[in-house]
Amino acid sequence: MNDVKFYLDGAEKKMQEAVNFLDDTLAHVRAGKANVKILDNIRVDYYGSQVPISNVANVGTPDQRTIAIQPWEKSMFHVIEKALIDSNIGIMPVNNGEVIRLNIPPLTEERRRQLVKDAKAESEKARVSIRNARREAIEGLKKAVKEGMSEDVEKDAETKVQKLHDNMMKKIDDVFAAKEKEILTV
Repeated sequence: MNDVKFYLDGAEKKMQEAVNFLDDTLAHVRAGKANVKILDNIRVDYYGSQVPISNVANVGTPDQRTIAIQPWEKSMFHVIEKALIDSNIGIMPVNNGEVIRLNIPPLTEERRRQLVKDAKAESEKARVSIRNARREAIEGLKKAVKEGMSEDVEKDAETKVQKLHDNMMKKIDDVFAAKEKEILTV
């Protein structure tokens, strides 16, 4: 029975990691609304170390179309601004001497469709990861039968793995549907 738990826990962990990765990946997609997560991958030089912008400034969203960055030190204005310009977010920062603002432009219909297509591709990658985790668990259970596990226990475990697979696929669908709705909402 211990072997069954080993395979089920391993499959569940891998499947949950796929869902979490998809959720994180889709959070970084710019959907026409201000989201501070688009700045997560941008690093600035802070006394010789490369750190995220959130480590050297307050980052917030005062409204749906603006990200406000307020550096803690005046010397960081130029460094943060340069990092934003050099990044691939495609938004020009506006600096008024106290706050750096990123005004998020509204998306065109064509761009929205492309973002939905990209999100769908990411969700398909997560689905493949979940299917692979299910396949690995079932193969492990079949090997355990050859090593002495009863076939009834193995069939019950396969059923549990399938239920786990179905639940995770539903989570993937929910995450994708929420992001699709966010992208297509004007």
